[in-house]
Amino acid sequence: QVHLVESGGGLVQAGGSLRLSCAASGSVFRINTMGWYRQAPGKQRELVAVITSGGTTNSADSVKGRFTISRDNAKNTVSLQMNSLKLEDTAVYYCNAIFMTSFYSTPKDCWGQGTQVTVSS
Repeated sequence: QVHLVESGGGLVQAGGSLRLSCAASGSVFRINTMGWYRQAPGKQRELVAVITSGGTTNSADSVKGRFTISRDNAKNTVSLQMNSLKLEDTAVYYCNAIFMTSFYSTPKDCWGQGTQVTVSS
């Protein structure tokens, strides 16, 4: 099983920056995709950005040009650099990993506990 621990959330003024980090630990053969999702009050969880083990990224249109996802495969970590934060970026941010426990296993996904990001005016 994989355990994800997030860090880096907090309170920031609009226009400011935050960096989220997520570390994966546990018995894993390979982590395929890692990423960040967020959920604002009263809304559904949505994709923010994901990155494959090969470095291919995908991100929501709302964060393009402002957020950058990166990954360290050797350390099983993923980070999200968030710049030019807006009020609408306020949400709980969740780390996600799709992993395999062996070469023949079915990919599974795992979620972190979430970290609050609050952007104030």
